[in-house]
Amino acid sequence: MTESGPDTNAAVADAEKVERPPRETSPDRIAPAVESVLFSSARPVKERDLAELLDATPAAVTGALELLRGRTDEEGRGVRLEKVAGGWRFVTRPEFDGLLRRFHEVTERSRLSLAALETLAIIAYRQPITLPEIQEIRGVNCASVLKTLFEKKLVTTAGKKAVVGTPFLYRTTPDFLMRFGLNDLDDLPRPEDLDADLAATLEAREIAAPTAGPPGIRVEPVEAEAPDGGEDGDIDAPIPED
Repeated sequence: MTESGPDTNAAVADAEKVERPPRETSPDRIAPAVESVLFSSARPVKERDLAELLDATPAAVTGALELLRGRTDEEGRGVRLEKVAGGWRFVTRPEFDGLLRRFHEVTERSRLSLAALETLAIIAYRQPITLPEIQEIRGVNCASVLKTLFEKKLVTTAGKKAVVGTPFLYRTTPDFLMRFGLNDLDDLPRPEDLDADLAATLEAREIAAPTAGPPGIRVEPVEAEAPDGGEDGDIDAPIPED
């Protein structure tokens, strides 16, 4: 029986280091493999996962991705490479949306209601946040809306808050980033940018709108009728479940 000791173990470790080939450093050589992996993946693939899979250096993977993105950005291509949710994926170009919907026989769009968008925005900017805190901001019961966001895998739990009742905390998911084309939460527009954009939009509409009617014609202001459900319109009513 052969005895093993510190010297033997060290020798084996040294032998393994010597036998292991160096990592690939050429972006051109691994670009086809990276393309095939991304093409076959249903979800974004992180750069570190590509480097481990292909036994390549991080710099080589980054270079290969840049090569592929440059090729798909050329005019006349039907797909493009985008970085989203911390990884990379191939996506079709938006101008072919109608064509692909006809081919795949997709007749309905999956849209979020105004109430769901408001609740999702609050979670995205205030996460982690509890349901009572969300309801305090919106001023209505949000349990049904939150359930819808859960079913669409746009939000998930993030532990419990250490207060009386220990309510669940909620946060957004990688599917949220994918749905809105964000790489990470830092890509969310800043509130001050939204205010500036809204102000510019309102100013443009005011300039484009006619300020007076033709000569000799008096333009009377028309009062908009309130929608059913109250004076201001009940846009925060609970979403009926399917």
